[in-house]
Amino acid sequence: MSWRVVVLHACRNMQPSKIPYRSFFRIIILSTTLFTFSIAARDTITPTQPLADNETLVSSDGSFALGFFTPSATASRYVGIWYNKIPSRDIVWVANRGNPVIDSAGQLSVAANGTLIITDQKSTAVVWSAAGDPTAGLVSPVAQLLDNGNFVVKGGDGGNGSYAWQGFDHPTDTLLPGMKLGVDRTTGLNRTLTAWKSKNDPSPGEFYAAVDIRGDPEVYLWAGSNKQWRSGPSVGIGASGSADRGFSVRFVDNDQEVAYSQVVTDKSIVSRVVVNQSGLIQHALWSWETSQWNISWYAPSGKCDAVGECGTYGVCNANDSPALCQCLQGFVPSNQREWDLRNWGDGCVRSTNLTCTNGTTDGFMVVPGVKLPVSSNAVVNMSLSLDECEAKCLKNCSCTAYASANISSADGKGCVMWVEELLDISKVSTSGRNLYVRLSAGDLASGKRKTLWSRASWPLFVATCDLLLVLLTIYLTCVFRRIWNRRRRRRATPYAINFFNEQFDEGGTGNDFDLPILDFATVEAATDYFSTANKLGEGGYGPVYKGVLSDGQEIAVKRLAKTSLQGTEEFKNEVILIAKLQNRNLVRLLGCCIEREERLLIYEYMINKSLDAFLFGKEVPPLDWQTRYRIILGITRGLLYLHHDSRFRIIHRDMKASNILLDKDMNPKISDFGMARILGGDETNINTKKVVGTYGYMSPEYALDGIFSLKSDVYSFGVLVLEIISGKKNRGSSPFSPQLNLVSHAWSLWIERKGLELVDESLNYTVAVKEVLNCIKVGLLCVQERPEDRPLMSSVILMLGSDIATLPEPKQPGFVTRVFPLQVDENVNMHEVYASNHLSASLVGR
Repeated sequence: MSWRVVVLHACRNMQPSKIPYRSFFRIIILSTTLFTFSIAARDTITPTQPLADNETLVSSDGSFALGFFTPSATASRYVGIWYNKIPSRDIVWVANRGNPVIDSAGQLSVAANGTLIITDQKSTAVVWSAAGDPTAGLVSPVAQLLDNGNFVVKGGDGGNGSYAWQGFDHPTDTLLPGMKLGVDRTTGLNRTLTAWKSKNDPSPGEFYAAVDIRGDPEVYLWAGSNKQWRSGPSVGIGASGSADRGFSVRFVDNDQEVAYSQVVTDKSIVSRVVVNQSGLIQHALWSWETSQWNISWYAPSGKCDAVGECGTYGVCNANDSPALCQCLQGFVPSNQREWDLRNWGDGCVRSTNLTCTNGTTDGFMVVPGVKLPVSSNAVVNMSLSLDECEAKCLKNCSCTAYASANISSADGKGCVMWVEELLDISKVSTSGRNLYVRLSAGDLASGKRKTLWSRASWPLFVATCDLLLVLLTIYLTCVFRRIWNRRRRRRATPYAINFFNEQFDEGGTGNDFDLPILDFATVEAATDYFSTANKLGEGGYGPVYKGVLSDGQEIAVKRLAKTSLQGTEEFKNEVILIAKLQNRNLVRLLGCCIEREERLLIYEYMINKSLDAFLFGKEVPPLDWQTRYRIILGITRGLLYLHHDSRFRIIHRDMKASNILLDKDMNPKISDFGMARILGGDETNINTKKVVGTYGYMSPEYALDGIFSLKSDVYSFGVLVLEIISGKKNRGSSPFSPQLNLVSHAWSLWIERKGLELVDESLNYTVAVKEVLNCIKVGLLCVQERPEDRPLMSSVILMLGSDIATLPEPKQPGFVTRVFPLQVDENVNMHEVYASNHLSASLVGR
């Protein structure tokens, strides 16, 4: 009987005139109390009071909620925990992520022995269960959702304050404050973070983060069995913060456990670390003012984050682009040819072998400010000082380097020694450590050296002089031959006399030019003398040929055409810019050739050529949705690198499908930087009289007023996203009305709530409807008419991983009311150049 029935029954049995004042107030108080209890959400379940499918537990302070949920486009039911006060309802923990309740309502209960059970209410079959500690000796077990988001099983009598089972011991993809990432040494429990398989499938995906406790512990991000990123020994997972800001990262390494955790002292701060299905580990903070997650840190974020990028004894420095890797002092590249082509994976080898004679002839070189090498097989001794560590390393012939194991130790104790080759060293701007690398005396700048003037060493001295004389002769021969060749070329082609000086040294850029230069004969032979059979296509710059170098490496060669509207400036721009860029989603420039009137660019060869062939071509199979979505994510990361993470802020200015190349695994790589510009200093936009780009991809403010900024690339990216989804061009022949381009058509369908009609008919996207709609919405947000309304690429990458309901509604795009005219003002000289295979379609105006 409900409280309303009780009160109503009592009132009906009383005549109003005979109700005493005290009884009246007791009824009011009783009804108010019962009403309060009826609307207060509970935070526990008991053996006699399970949680039904349509019920929700809410923590006592209202921060977290627990209940059943169904991901989009599925009929599966899961028990999860989410933020109760955040509208986006982000799931932070899932109980039965690998065992959903299918096509039925579920029930969560706790058995008398403390075991949590999820059952299918149709068949009462057990779908998932979690047994607690059998030694806990629970009395009247209770499962409770705590204020920190932890779901625990404990004794109803209060017990000893410990838990028989807790969700924090079994994290999914999210690390909450108070939750630990690491290993419990006493029980062997390994707490890891594993990404969802997809946005709509919480089952374990291929990406996961775990702590390697061997040697000096560090966090690794894995993709299956491949290492994607590591934190460095005892540095942490990058959740930037400090105690005075209200949150920080804590690392514990003792006999009981090795673990990282977040500590939040300000209750208004909502902080989380997530491993997402895109292969990123991110630290995010919730903004109550803007109602969105702000990413404060993520990894991998740069080229140096790839594990082993520079091989053994190589140091990766993102600020030294394009020469990303350098060998340590006393080491040389093990494969100079590959090193010159920027394939650094083979690493470096010692110039002089260690002598290890009584530990006295070798010494140490300090390498400051680095992420320490992989330490899986390192030896750690926390009782040694740094001086004792050096002495111990010298006595061990296998020891290659040492460092302090605990830079925050008050007594300076702690030693870590590497007894193998040093792998994955990189320069870091913050939290860098000092690494002491062992070298032979001959390779040290100030070491003990044997004198060459002793009688015993005189024959060695003579042999050394003879060798130096031979090497000097060879060197001078090469120098004179190069000078002679240069003079011969200058006499043959006056145009190229001062090409390097004028084009690359003027304005101080010459010091930045660091790219292998191939001679024309080598490129000519590689392309079979630029045969028609090797021609891949032709664009605004000129023809593109496939080639094979003498060592078997496949290359793509862009050859400047005499009739090209592009020229010296574009060539210079591409060489200087792309040579400095290092990102997995940017095409790699291997070298260039400047000889006679020839100007050639040599790239890595992309076997699948360009994206437009797959979107608009008829001779290739259509792309499935997962491939298209992966391509969108890859382009997003490439642009994010250009706009925010590279050494310079770069505007591409010619983003289009033909400038997206695809490797053998269909990973996208942005190409063609001839039109790119660098934003300097505090610049946010640039006004130019020379409009370059491609019709259909140019933003309104750029096409009409010559104003370009980072938001110009965002507009082009939005058009590209809509083309990838629809498989149709923004301009040119289309099934739409002649007055509508693709952007206008997409906008019309969106406001009519018919967005899915935009999708390519060849796609089977039934399992990813929400993901498809989310991408359409992001595309429309990027092509909004006003630049200030368009998101930055740093926000776009978050939007692609967000729920569609949390994204703002797009406003009207640019060029909706009319198609950009083919005729132009008489004062503007514009040419539209189309290639037969659409490798490039460029607009050049003045």
